[in-house]
Amino acid sequence: MRECCWPVCVMLLLLSGCDLAPRYTQPSIAAAPTTFKESGPWTPAQPDDGAYRGAWWKIIDDPQLDALEQRVMSDSPQLAAAVARYDEASALARRARSGLFPQLDAKASAARMRTASPSTGTHIDYRDYAIGASVSYELDLWGRVRNLVAAGDAEKQASAADLAVVKLSLQAELADHYVQLRGLDAQIVLLRQTGNAYDAALQLTMKRFAGGAASELDVGRARTQLASAQSDIEQRMADRALLEHAIAVLVGEQASVFSIAPEQVFAEPPPVPVTAPSRLLQRRPDVAAAERRVAAANSRIGVARAAFFPAITLGGSGGVEATAGTLFSAANRVWALGPAAALLPIFDGGSRSADLDQARAQLNEAAADYRQTTLDSFREVEDQLALINRLANASQREAEAVKAAQRTTQLANVQYREGAVDYLQVVTAQTAELQVRETQITLQARRLTACVDLVRALGGSWETDSGITIGANPSQPAIR
Repeated sequence: MRECCWPVCVMLLLLSGCDLAPRYTQPSIAAAPTTFKESGPWTPAQPDDGAYRGAWWKIIDDPQLDALEQRVMSDSPQLAAAVARYDEASALARRARSGLFPQLDAKASAARMRTASPSTGTHIDYRDYAIGASVSYELDLWGRVRNLVAAGDAEKQASAADLAVVKLSLQAELADHYVQLRGLDAQIVLLRQTGNAYDAALQLTMKRFAGGAASELDVGRARTQLASAQSDIEQRMADRALLEHAIAVLVGEQASVFSIAPEQVFAEPPPVPVTAPSRLLQRRPDVAAAERRVAAANSRIGVARAAFFPAITLGGSGGVEATAGTLFSAANRVWALGPAAALLPIFDGGSRSADLDQARAQLNEAAADYRQTTLDSFREVEDQLALINRLANASQREAEAVKAAQRTTQLANVQYREGAVDYLQVVTAQTAELQVRETQITLQARRLTACVDLVRALGGSWETDSGITIGANPSQPAIR
């Protein structure tokens, strides 16, 4: 009998190495270009090699933004929820891995029982005591458990990348709001300065009107211009309040008690070094998450295929049981050893076939999502590079327009005081100057926002010599 068991054991060991999941290959995508199409004269640069690459927002060089970014990482409810999702995925992965090990249970019982004698019909009362342990282990003949573990590990890695996505998105969203808020601060300062100039022009026009050198029409135009500038200030302050409230939510604070002091200083857009596009696939956390979900879906096909084959669970138990006398004696020992369960599927109405088709469809869906994510990642980088380059050129032209508009306003004011032109010429010149100066501030804010969005598109900060670096490895993020 013992000799007959050896072939069976050898066969089971050989079958335990069987894996019904398809061999995993990363979905193919279009070959990455060697350079970004939108790289231009404004993007290449040599960054400071001593700068800390993880805190990418330091490219804006604003201490208050640095402090707010730290608060996002410590107090954001959205980040806390993402951390909880990562912890959940880690727990599910550990649960799947537990199937690789035997399950051991201890048991004890004490019962008072009554039975009837078949021959005499009398009742017999006795007590039954038992103490023992049992062990069970599923033979992973078809790789079901191993594929569950592989799928769980891949989902955990995808969740880690999702956490990195949330972290980067919150940082970028805060930086976007902050840049827009500082842009509004600069516009409010400009409008107040312009309002003071308009008020002085109104006073001058009223004096000229009183002296008969100007018409009431000139006074009306001056009043209209001043009131319009004051209205613009209130609108900008309303927009600023909304951005301030949005930042409060990001840092986990109530909008009613949160405020950011206005500042006149507006950071200059930093130079943007760019590396090879192929590195994008190695550092974008959403690309990493999409690829890991393809791997998880591939492993689940193995789980679905294993359901077509017999499932065998080995079991064993041992202990002591007695109805009388000493419980812990050799005569009261009990044990059992053998297959605890053997399930051979025969007919299920197509349920397992449907599960397999579902698993295959989920793999195709995950592969398509991965390809779409990679295409989107290259497009987003190209978009931001195009904005950075074109807006830099636009800013240069706008600076020339500002100088020309300021000179025109000066000339118009001088000619108006001398009576050479009417006030309409002054209004036209001042309105044009205000527009180009506001556009200059808007362009500066858009360039900063484009830099922030480029960081988001690249998955983190940039580097020229050793490739792009990110603050945290997507597969092993710093989540605490």
